[in-house]
Amino acid sequence: QVQLVESGGGLVQPGESLRLSCAASGSIFGIKSLAWYRQAPGKQRELVATITSGEITSYQDSVKGRFTISRGNAKNTAYLQMNDLKPEDTAVYYCNADILLGSSSHYTGMIKNYWGQGTQVTVSS
Repeated sequence: QVQLVESGGGLVQPGESLRLSCAASGSIFGIKSLAWYRQAPGKQRELVATITSGEITSYQDSVKGRFTISRGNAKNTAYLQMNDLKPEDTAVYYCNADILLGSSSHYTGMIKNYWGQGTQVTVSS
């Protein structure tokens, strides 16, 4: 099985920064693509940023220039650097990944999508 675990959320004031981490573990050969989503109270979950295995990134318009998604040096980790945070960024942030199933040396040929449990980000003065 595969687990995605997010960390790094918290309470910050407007204009401050946070870095979220996503660590994948389990039966993983690799990560095809990874995304960060967020869900604010009473709203639908929305896509924030994505990164492919080739390091191609894309962002929601509202976070362009403020957020940066990246892959970690440690295998199967990823980050979301969030700068100049605004109250409207308040949400639960989720990591989502398309995982190539297998081991470090063997790929089963299967790809499966997984979600993390989420981490709360609150931006308030």
